[in-house]
Amino acid sequence: MKKLIIAAGTGFLGQVLVNHFKDKFEEIVILTRGKSKTIDGIKYVNWNTRTFSGWEKELENATVLINLAGKSVDCRYTKENKKEILWSRIKSTKILNEAVLNCQNPPKHWLNSSTATIYRFSLDKQMDEADGEIGNDFSINVALSWEKAFFKTETPNTLKTALRTSIVLGKNGGAFIPLKTLAKIGFGGKQGKGNQFVSWIHEEDFANAVDFIIQKEITGVINIVSPEPIRNADFMQKLRKAIGFPFGIPLNKFFLEIGAFFIRTEPELILKSRNVIPKRLLENGFQFKFGDIHTAFKNLLR
Repeated sequence: MKKLIIAAGTGFLGQVLVNHFKDKFEEIVILTRGKSKTIDGIKYVNWNTRTFSGWEKELENATVLINLAGKSVDCRYTKENKKEILWSRIKSTKILNEAVLNCQNPPKHWLNSSTATIYRFSLDKQMDEADGEIGNDFSINVALSWEKAFFKTETPNTLKTALRTSIVLGKNGGAFIPLKTLAKIGFGGKQGKGNQFVSWIHEEDFANAVDFIIQKEITGVINIVSPEPIRNADFMQKLRKAIGFPFGIPLNKFFLEIGAFFIRTEPELILKSRNVIPKRLLENGFQFKFGDIHTAFKNLLR
């Protein structure tokens, strides 16, 4: 493959993808709010979501465009943060739509971030792309607006795929690091009631799934999650066992809300039951390397 563009590719997921694709593309370009530079053969180009300033020319002749832009949801949901969470996603998607339409030779395939949080809180039904039930709250409405901004502009020469990604567990980033730290200091018990489902995916399977979607030219919405959602209490118990810690103090909703306030995040990120399965990936023949949490933890702690 010739050219890969990753918008907002300097974070955890961007680096996971760069490491995966660095030997599979002739050229990789990262659109970043930082300075333009080239490091280890990777080209970093300054961009913003408000204006064209030359960065849009990088999209010409690209094989694949991946957009990861959006303010982290790991923050307090103040009025200002909510606004930025929403508009950082909408603006980046809209201006990329404009850039793609302006290209003489646009990217062949555009994969845009979305989130598995788009489905309702569920303790019973497993949510897939065909029968999953969409809920109604701030995070869900952000996801709906995000996907609407992505798909409503038709790009006749560019395939489009929305990646409804779950929690990505990685050795050097993502949710695994703070969860492992909690378990190591004795707070690795269930969180809240502990019956809420955790939908997760190992970082290698995340990158492999993105690669698979590109190779198979899968379009529309697709869940990027492991095939086995796990209840929070079981997730934490298996994590304690994996790190060899004998006990874990549970954190009820009250203490989670206090803790979330002090570390400037929202308890919803832990308490929502995300019961999501990767129906389309499996139907298309994708094989998970880390399909169960035990295998994933064993690899991540190696």
